[in-house]
Amino acid sequence: MCGRYTVSNPDDILAELTSGGDGATLPARYNVAPRQIAPVVVAGEDGSRQVVSMRWGLIPNWTKDPDNSLPVINARAETVAEKALFRESLRRRRCVVAADGFYEWQRLARGKQPFLLRLEGGAPFGFAGLWDRCRSAAGEVLETFTILTTVANELVEPIHNRMPVILGRQDREDWLACGAEQQGLRRVCEPCEASSMEVIPVSRYVNNISHDSLECLRPIRLQREATLF
Repeated sequence: MCGRYTVSNPDDILAELTSGGDGATLPARYNVAPRQIAPVVVAGEDGSRQVVSMRWGLIPNWTKDPDNSLPVINARAETVAEKALFRESLRRRRCVVAADGFYEWQRLARGKQPFLLRLEGGAPFGFAGLWDRCRSAAGEVLETFTILTTVANELVEPIHNRMPVILGRQDREDWLACGAEQQGLRRVCEPCEASSMEVIPVSRYVNNISHDSLECLRPIRLQREATLF
């Protein structure tokens, strides 16, 4: 699963995802957690790429009690087309979740060790996502999203058996266009090439979701016997 991620260089990320940006300015985020507001890119009616702030954790539009519904933060890419929860969003409401890294935890003898996983050099990218819109009991419009996951590549697998779907540039365009479902899904289900990624051990400071500073990204040294790497 993917339970935390980063938007540490939002200007670079949005320029990459919107082909120069749509004028949006966003704060840097170093530890995005479920139920928090984060930027996603959607296709506008005119085909333009628009940046929208949504809450992480999808709640379907047909839910009877949005205020007490359990938000869904991840969707398995291999089975998403089969699930009623995601079917309408897959057809009509896809998004690209702005990011430049994600965290996973490896269980070690001394406890769980967090790692930052990202493209080499911290290059910006986007996760494949789905979104939906509902209304709270108070009438508030609530827009929420979920992140698709796939099987882990060789770099991520020692830490976790799943990883978020990282979209290449052309895949992003195809994904937002909501084209042929099965063909598009087969493509995005493939994990990102391990050779294009890097893994960085970071401190347990990131464990606390209230911590959202550069300290979350600070690399640490691990004892050789304490990790699978």
